[in-house]
Amino acid sequence: MNLCIDQGNSRTKVALMTDEGKMINHFIYKTFSSADVERLFDLYPITDSIISSVINIEPAVVNTLNRRSQHFVLFDHMTPVPIRNGYDTPETLGQDRLAAAVGAKSLCPDENLLIIDAGSAITYDFVSAEGEYIGGNIAPGLKMRFTMLQRMTKKLPLVEVDESELIPLFGKNTRDAIAAGVIRGVAYEVKGYMRTFSEKVTHFQTYLTGGNAPYIINNVRNSRTEKRELRYEKHLVLIGLNHILIYNKKS
Repeated sequence: MNLCIDQGNSRTKVALMTDEGKMINHFIYKTFSSADVERLFDLYPITDSIISSVINIEPAVVNTLNRRSQHFVLFDHMTPVPIRNGYDTPETLGQDRLAAAVGAKSLCPDENLLIIDAGSAITYDFVSAEGEYIGGNIAPGLKMRFTMLQRMTKKLPLVEVDESELIPLFGKNTRDAIAAGVIRGVAYEVKGYMRTFSEKVTHFQTYLTGGNAPYIINNVRNSRTEKRELRYEKHLVLIGLNHILIYNKKS
């Protein structure tokens, strides 16, 4: 059993997966420590592990993973991956972005891919049908947009939106105007990338992942002007990490 850890800006996502790609269990931690690692190894028959982080990893976590694993991968820009990395500065590319690209390629190996990760920031990444990570863009996430509207103005409130909430086309009060402006703005941004990508390649598949994906996915799928299928994969980064771990075990 493989232990895959994706440490983000606000939370740590963990999955227990097999070499065949089956997810046995998954967890979310607000904080993640070496004690949590020990507990997981005591509860499950874990043999190998991988960790990816966009923040500084506690040395105790790394030490515990290395000590308890038969094969341990500390994922960074030097780690071999099963796709070609065409980024000019691979040392600055977020490991979560590269892992999501690997995950999408494992699910759809013969297509050009647009991968959208709606987390603290929203990233747009492109992978060719031939298996090359071409590059991508970074934009403010939903919470960042809501927060900056409140901080950079004198009268606008800080708005919080539930992912199941029906967003109006046009707000009839300030709160709904902000909610619709931010969420629909991101949805139109996503559709714009999909439209632009469709002009560059004949066939492609779009994957959407990240904690804020449910806020925007229906606004994209229900569009009359955007007919291409949009696949939502909640665990895309963890799927990619599992494939990177397996790739390194075989090399």
